[in-house]
Amino acid sequence: MKRLAHGEPHQGESLLAGAHRVLELLPADGIALAHLAAKVLGDSHALDSGQPLATLVLAALPRSAGESMRETWARSGVVMGELGAPVLTFNLTAGPGTVIGRVLCEAQEGGHPLHLNLRMLADTASHWNVAGRPVFVCENPSVVAVAADRLGRDCAPLVCTSGMPAAAQQALLGQLSAAGARLLYHGDFDWPGITIGNHVMRSFRALPWRFRSEYYRPEMGFALSGPPVAAEWDPSLSPKMAQAGLGLHEEAVIEDLLSDLSA
Repeated sequence: MKRLAHGEPHQGESLLAGAHRVLELLPADGIALAHLAAKVLGDSHALDSGQPLATLVLAALPRSAGESMRETWARSGVVMGELGAPVLTFNLTAGPGTVIGRVLCEAQEGGHPLHLNLRMLADTASHWNVAGRPVFVCENPSVVAVAADRLGRDCAPLVCTSGMPAAAQQALLGQLSAAGARLLYHGDFDWPGITIGNHVMRSFRALPWRFRSEYYRPEMGFALSGPPVAAEWDPSLSPKMAQAGLGLHEEAVIEDLLSDLSA
């Protein structure tokens, strides 16, 4: 704080007050960084990279080792560029009288996965036709590709986080959860995968989808690296993985996932 405020107490107080106003609005629901800055601080560039307030707010946000500034903002529902990092979906449905409903219907008729960006998601929150229905969520785009090739229109609704969810992924998952969808999540059985699983299940009330210790098959795995991460939804999973020292990619169990998606 002393460095950012150049040793000036009044400037430090101003920075703290501004950071507090920003943090009060987080996590957001896919708001653009410039819009957030203009809305809260009256200056669309106040949270640009290198600005004192941006440095202060980022220091207060949870951040994983090696995570980029864009990823840190995205974890809090803030996007640097509203057309960046769209979310990959397959066979989602929305109200038939809406623009997004027609777009999704055309994609489903053709058996095509669809990327949705934040601009497209801006007005969809009240239109999702998912109340009481399972929506499957995977970590890797290759799962969506195989599901589209093998199951086509018969595949259950599927959303891909493409790793740690960015702003568009978080916006969509938040909307689906609020609309009453029963989100079911599967990811890689490795430490980054467990980290992502913790975030998705904690943030969007998702349930594990074949992502418990009984589905962990180390004989098909690869060498684990990095410090272990506890799976919050299954206390027995991470110790079992650590003991075996092997991870398991999502694609290794694709047949099991397809059996659920086709049901």
